[in-house]
Amino acid sequence: MLKELANLHKLCFPHKPWSADDFGDLKKSGCEIIASQNGFIVYRTTLDEAEIITIGVHPDARRTGIGVALLGVMEADLKKSGVKHIFLEVAADNTPARALYEQNGFVQIGVRPRYYDGVDAIMMRKDI
Repeated sequence: MLKELANLHKLCFPHKPWSADDFGDLKKSGCEIIASQNGFIVYRTTLDEAEIITIGVHPDARRTGIGVALLGVMEADLKKSGVKHIFLEVAADNTPARALYEQNGFVQIGVRPRYYDGVDAIMMRKDI
């Protein structure tokens, strides 16, 4: 499964692909991974908070609802675990991802200047 995730990640993020070992390390560190054939979401929880590490959807399957579905499955799991807040960071120039998050109830709470290779990171939060 980790090799398939790495292959999908490479399609989603060709400039900075993660390896199967990277995904294994994330699992060992306590991250959860929800995956389908065309998408995945990686997140971690601490007490009543969760952080989305990354979400990816195969380029050919974007804008088909997979990202929304992954967020929904994750949120349902988090609610059952007593999580109250979800946080994430997204590159300011990643307009499609920002739109996905905003359409799903995330709001901007801050900015990390030049966080992603000179591009600001937009910090977002959703209360569930």
